[in-house]
Amino acid sequence: MKHSSSVTRFAAALLVLTLGGSVLTLIQIDSLRGPQATLEEVLYISSSKSLKRMSLGYQGLLADIYWTRAVQYFGAKHIVEDMRYDLLYPLLDITSDLDPHLVVTYTYGSFFLSQAPPKGAGEPDRAVELLEKGIRYNPNDWHLYFNLGFVHYMDRKDLKAAYQAFARGSERPDAHPFLKVMAASLAQKVDDVSIATQLWNQILETSQDKSIRENAQQHLAALGVDQIVVELERRAAAYRDRYGRPPLDWQEIIQAGLLRGVPADPTGAPYKLMPSGAVQVSDPDALPFISKGVPPGWKKKPSHASQNRNP
Repeated sequence: MKHSSSVTRFAAALLVLTLGGSVLTLIQIDSLRGPQATLEEVLYISSSKSLKRMSLGYQGLLADIYWTRAVQYFGAKHIVEDMRYDLLYPLLDITSDLDPHLVVTYTYGSFFLSQAPPKGAGEPDRAVELLEKGIRYNPNDWHLYFNLGFVHYMDRKDLKAAYQAFARGSERPDAHPFLKVMAASLAQKVDDVSIATQLWNQILETSQDKSIRENAQQHLAALGVDQIVVELERRAAAYRDRYGRPPLDWQEIIQAGLLRGVPADPTGAPYKLMPSGAVQVSDPDALPFISKGVPPGWKKKPSHASQNRNP
């Protein structure tokens, strides 16, 4: 009994000591500020390695405090529409060093960094750096890949990097199906036909959602049209090179042995051969998502849903 009581007293004393040390650490950090000290002086007092040693094992607590300071710093700059957020990334970097699994640092921190001034720091490259750091420590969190793709797409205007980020995220456990849809759509936009086709086929084969499957089918049809239009225009050009003039119609190309029959699009309508040798589909509205074969100046008709939203 006496031994048990001694152990209890020792454990209690140790707990008080560690808690007291953690509090002293925070007091030491904050006391160095002084009434006239700036956030720069507080931030650069110690590196994250020094803070880890000073924390006496309470790195998570310090990470929460530094995350709070990052939010306060961003909020204060945001309110006055400041054009400079010089300390935002260092605060987020230290926070993630102290607790690399505090995912909110990466998700919201990247949003703060990537927005253009005065709404944010206007540093999308730093946002990417922060998110890639988060992915290294939290490789199975699909939200980080989604944020990464969003920054690449919206702020860096790098469609290829965006679809690669979404594709990486789509392979994570429990990833939202939307990531694979975004990856396929963006791959199609950057003319990576083989990747886009592969992704849309995966969606078609694995999704149980009717609307998603229909969307995949429409995209696959559009990819086929885009490839066929390019090939038909190549054959029209070959006819022109052979005979010194553009073909008048498909029959002339067929008679020259360059085609077996009049080509038709997925709706069954024949492709149009223009005098210039360009190829167009008969009804672009029947083939959403195509990028080839549309008449110059053509604009897609708004859907009923968008018309209802915009009376």
